[in-house]
Amino acid sequence: MEEIKKVSENGERVVLCGANSYEQKYYFNQKFKALPEHIKKELQIMCVLFTEDIGGILTLEFTEQGVLEFKVQADDSDYLFDEIGSGLKIRQYQREKRELLESLELYYRVVFLGESPEGFDEEK
Repeated sequence: MEEIKKVSENGERVVLCGANSYEQKYYFNQKFKALPEHIKKELQIMCVLFTEDIGGILTLEFTEQGVLEFKVQADDSDYLFDEIGSGLKIRQYQREKRELLESLELYYRVVFLGESPEGFDEEK
């Protein structure tokens, strides 16, 4: 999971969590330890199931603006990685977990970026 830790040290993006099918490991950024346990567990299940089904490495990362993005990487030699399935699974998660993902973005923007939660509803 070295790749994930390197990305999290980059000032432009902050990794929330990730899973690696090659090392069969899950990573959760301890900066987010204040999140409720059920949310941490849901993130873990989501990431691990993704890498079990699709392969590769999945990370959930916040951009500088507080947008939560799915990032997928695969080794060039990984012929079992399902690139098409990757995009489909991400869109499925974005639909099914929309409320969770939007709540995480709001949490990040308020707690880490110091934005005021007032007026966020008008943006959408």
